[in-house]
Amino acid sequence: MKIQNPIIRGFYPDPSICEANGKYYVVCSTFQFFPGVPIFESEDLINWKQVGNCLTRLSQVELHQIPSSGGVFAPTLRYYDGTFYMVTNNNTFGKNFYISTKDITGEWSEPIFVDQEGIDPSLLFDNGKVYFTSNGTYEGKGCIMQCEIDINTGEKLTETVPIWIGNGGRYLESPHLYHIGKYYYLFAAEGGTEYGHMITYARAEKPFGPFESYAGNPLLTNRNVGGNENLIQGIGHGDLIQYKDGNYYIICLGFRQNGIWSPFHHLGREVFLAPVFIDDNGWIFAKENGQVNEWVDTSIETSLPSSDRYNISFENTDLSDFRWMYIRDYKADNYRFENHKLILKGTEIDLNKADTPTFVGIRQSEFYTDLSVVVNSQAKEAGVTFYMDEQQHYDLFVYNDAPKEKCEVRLRIRVGDAESINGRIVLEDTDYEGGIKLHIVSTNEEYSFYVVTASGEIHLGSAKCKYLSSEVAGGFTGVLMGLYAVDNNGQQAVFSELAWVQKNAN
Repeated sequence: MKIQNPIIRGFYPDPSICEANGKYYVVCSTFQFFPGVPIFESEDLINWKQVGNCLTRLSQVELHQIPSSGGVFAPTLRYYDGTFYMVTNNNTFGKNFYISTKDITGEWSEPIFVDQEGIDPSLLFDNGKVYFTSNGTYEGKGCIMQCEIDINTGEKLTETVPIWIGNGGRYLESPHLYHIGKYYYLFAAEGGTEYGHMITYARAEKPFGPFESYAGNPLLTNRNVGGNENLIQGIGHGDLIQYKDGNYYIICLGFRQNGIWSPFHHLGREVFLAPVFIDDNGWIFAKENGQVNEWVDTSIETSLPSSDRYNISFENTDLSDFRWMYIRDYKADNYRFENHKLILKGTEIDLNKADTPTFVGIRQSEFYTDLSVVVNSQAKEAGVTFYMDEQQHYDLFVYNDAPKEKCEVRLRIRVGDAESINGRIVLEDTDYEGGIKLHIVSTNEEYSFYVVTASGEIHLGSAKCKYLSSEVAGGFTGVLMGLYAVDNNGQQAVFSELAWVQKNAN
């Protein structure tokens, strides 16, 4: 049957997959956000539900004032002998580590560190040995490095050595080693996680090589298609899985370009699925000219995902919902949820600082969305932000300025070093009795911001989506819809009647 890509939509980059007890599990990177490394579960590779996070304690990961797009880089998830292992890298501090659990929806262990350079670490359990693979440098050039480790301690049992220099593309990364039949297959990503991204691989008969590159590399890429051909770009960083019917698939990252002639993406890097095959000579290949398309023919027979799985309301969520994220360090005392209302305690830290504001957000997963929420605030500032990072965010908020004895609703646009108030309205008492309703509508091109008053809905302004894109902002994340509060004296804001409909245009 045909399935629609992406299979996990929104800012879920660098996917890794494993199978355990008849189910499939995917994890993704989270950078400066907490909790870290979301866990998804599926029975069919198409319908995915988040069932937890790996990094749920600050003792497991240091995030204090780390730069945006620093922190937790690409994870790898593996299952061996009844235990799950998640290995990743805190890029801000240059440390590779792994954690483990027997219950993937329960608590994970404290980290075990491995003394090996590079990012995107991976594990292979094979014939009683454990191989630790990451990217690195050798003689000044990028390469894939590997050693054998003691999985109980992280101690290296062999020296780290280079095993493959790649296929000639820049930024060689994302290694994954597999043992299938007589061959060890080494997958990697090259070209950078942008429009030139690609999945390449080599194979060998021994885990340390020598590795022979696939003559048809890249195995998967969308680097030479665009415009009206394919809005899916940036395909790379793949992980291989065998489905229960015996067929093989790659999950990988990619992103949806905003429009045919708009080479920007702001939803982040997402999770895509592509079938691959093994020929009679043991080489893995892909059809469709090695491209990943929106609609893909698969051997999978299942029902399609429900169209409302990304919709959010205070009737179907609370702070125990795994989808909510915080920025850097989590200050639990600033958040409370009760009677279908979210109560936030403001601090002096605002959204412009590379720090920990009172903020809780959910990833934007579709271009077309309709969001409304009622804000009843005593804080100096409280409202909704569409947030890429501290230098790129659009904020619609209630502003309380005591000397005026009135409250305002303001629209702030922050793009790089430029910040402005693009719209404001002073409200009468009758406008905010019981709270102020904020309303934001987005398309693939712009966000439009409104406040609902006693006399009707007032448009405060609009802002282009492309200024929240990775092409403008840089970095590796995607847009989150956040609820936030700022106040030097710890005053609170109460959010109610949240309704966020995210519409799949197809």
